Amino acid sequence: MNWLDLVAYFFGGAFLTNAIPHVVAGMMGEPFQTPFAKPPGEGLSTSTVNIVWGFFNLLVGYCLICRVGGFDLRSTGDVAAAGLGGLLIGLFLARRFGRFHGGNEPRQT
Repeated sequence: MNWLDLVAYFFGGAFLTNAIPHVVAGMMGEPFQTPFAKPPGEGLSTSTVNIVWGFFNLLVGYCLICRVGGFDLRSTGDVAAAGLGGLLIGLFLARRFGRFHGGNEPRQT
């Protein structure tokens, strides 16, 4: 097992996970943060920009997972590397964007 392949799978999982909110927000016609907003990562981009950015993330994730090495869904190491990349970017972005959308504070009932 080549460790560089695992690094590619890790980042591939991160890119695939990052694609989800952008594609969903774009398809719902809602603005969402992208690196192209002003200020970058904090301002909102149009739904069209989010679709394009989401599909770019899907393309990069696909290339890193399917075109590097020999990714095998039955290999625990391959799947763990991609899953860990997705989990860590998901946790990071949840905290980062939670401050804009109220996700970092529990609701008072």
